[in-house]
Parts: sequence; C-alpha cells; structure tokens
Amino acid sequence: MSTHATKPAAKRSKAPHSADEAAAAKARRRRSPTRVNPALYLFPLPAVAIIAFFLVMPTLQAFQYAITDWNGFSAAFNYVGLDNFIRAFTSDSLFTNALANNLKFVLLVVIAQTLFSLILALMLTKNSRGSILLRALFFFPTILSSVSVAFIWKFIYDPNFGLANSVLGAVGLEALQGSYLGNNAQALYWVAVTQVWFHAGQMMVVYIAGLQSIPRELYEAAEMDGAGKWQQFKSITWPFVAPATSIVVAYTTVQSFKAFDLILGIAGNPPKQSLDILSTRIYSTFANSEFGYAAAQSIIFMAMIALVTWLQRRLLRLTPKGE
Repeated sequence: MSTHATKPAAKRSKAPHSADEAAAAKARRRRSPTRVNPALYLFPLPAVAIIAFFLVMPTLQAFQYAITDWNGFSAAFNYVGLDNFIRAFTSDSLFTNALANNLKFVLLVVIAQTLFSLILALMLTKNSRGSILLRALFFFPTILSSVSVAFIWKFIYDPNFGLANSVLGAVGLEALQGSYLGNNAQALYWVAVTQVWFHAGQMMVVYIAGLQSIPRELYEAAEMDGAGKWQQFKSITWPFVAPATSIVVAYTTVQSFKAFDLILGIAGNPPKQSLDILSTRIYSTFANSEFGYAAAQSIIFMAMIALVTWLQRRLLRLTPKGE
C-alpha cells in the first residue's frame, strides 16, 4: 500500500520541475540571436558591384594617374611622382586663382544661404495656407536644373536688356545700374546671389522640420518667465535647430564647391578668371589633354572639400558630442 501511495507523489513533484525547465529553455531561445540566412548577404552584391565599378575603381585610378604625365590618349606615360601636386601650388597661377575664388564663393554662399534660409523658416513655420503657398514658391527654384537657373540669371544680369537694369531704370535708380558679370571685382558676388536664390528654399525646408519639432510648451514657459523673442531664440530655438544648421552648412559647402554647371551656364566655357573655380579649372585641364595633372587637381579638390567640412564641424560644434 505504501509503495503505491508514494508513486503519484513522486510524479507530482517532478511536474513543476519539468515546467520550470521548459520555461527556462523557452527564455533561452528568445534571448539567443536570430540566425541570418546566408543567402541574404547576396542581396547587396549588385549595389556593391556598381559602387565598386563606377566609384571606387575610378577613384583609385585617379590616384594612379595623378603621379603620371598621361595625356589621356597615348598608351605611353611617365611617372612623375608628386610633381603634379607641387606644380598646382607653386607654378600654376590659374589653379591658385581658382582655389581662392572657390574659397571666397563658399564663404559667401554658406553665410548668406544659412542666414536667409533660417529667416525664411522662422517666418513660415506655421502650417497656414499662406505659409504653405510661400514655402512652395521659395522651394520652386530647387526643382529647376542648374543650366536653366544659369540662363535665367544671365538674362537678369544682362547689361543691355536685362531685367535688373530695366527695373532699376523704371524706378529712377539709373545710378545703380551696372554690368554685373562684366565687372571682375563683383562678378563672383552676383553668382553667389544666384546660388543662394537657387538653394535657399531647399535649406529652408530642413530648418522648418527642425523648428516644428520644438515643443510649444517651452515657448509658453519662457513667455511666462518674461523672456523676450531674442532670449527665446537664443535659449530655445537655436539649440534645437543646431543639428539642422550642421546639415545646412555641410550641404551648402559641398554645393558651393561643385557649382560647375551654374558657373559654366552663366560665364561660358571656359569662364573668365574672376569666375573660375576648382571644378571648372579641373574641367579645363582635362580639356587640354593633361589627364595626369587634372587627376592631381581632382584629388586636391576632394581633399579640400573633406578638410573644409571637417573644420566646420570641429569649429562650429553644432551637434552635441556623441551624436
């Protein structure tokens, strides 16, 4: 009798233990990383192959050609080491002139476009019908091609029948009429105006996205504490839009360095020295069948963009550390 009585008890004591083991095994299965099917690694291969063929290989070849005197056609060429790089900075006045023009152009456009796009965004933050209409109007130039914008503004700046001189003459301001692009001292500034008009609406959208993410309660609390508009901007608005400003400054810098089609559309090919920038100078060097030297200039151009962008991020420190 005692033997038969103890067996069910033993079975009952094992049941909770086996249930705990099952739960623990289930938890371990949940915690274990999901195994990735190796076939999934095949999906990026077409994109990687395209990037490698059209971007990585030409970049590596540019470094190879940069230390040669290859003319782009002949099968024979000589290795010249760093002579092309030394020539660019020591004996090529056209390249140093283009470099100076480009740095000036970048500085003008970055400052003007960042300020103008921020002002537009502050004025058009509210989602009213009028604001949405004006946003679309200011954004419209961005969808145009660079060549179209160049020809529009070339007509505006024309000294004989251009829109700018016609308007100034109509309102009695003939003293302000000028040749604009024909004035070597001012030509780069007028092209900078065109560049800002072209892309300010695009950067405005970036700022609006940042402004609309700011909680309204912060402004209400600041008003209750007696903070003025400038104090609200300095303490609330600017810290919140600082990451957007970092994007705007970096993107505008790259745009300004690569304003190749805008310059050629406005100034012609080749542009005069007062409007020559690095991208147009490199193009002219390629056109002169100096492929080795042009490749060296391209590497300097690439390094210049990377250096300026890095310095901007380090000096401005617009994003918090670790972001």
